Amino acid sequence: MERVTLRIPKQQIEEVERMVETGEFPNRSEAIRSAVRDMLNEQTSDKRQRESTSKRGWAKV
Repeated sequence: MERVTLRIPKQQIEEVERMVETGEFPNRSEAIRSAVRDMLNEQTSDKRQRESTSKRGWAKV
């Protein structure tokens, strides 16, 4: 794994900390990795959907 340094607004980090404290994630790093995975999966899904729609051959209504 590579290390990445980023700046996140205090309010967002506090939310991540709460998720760690309640046991939703083991630590902040895993919470942030999970968010990045979710974002990448969503982007991939959206891209596939757009490609599928464009291959249909009929107009969107």
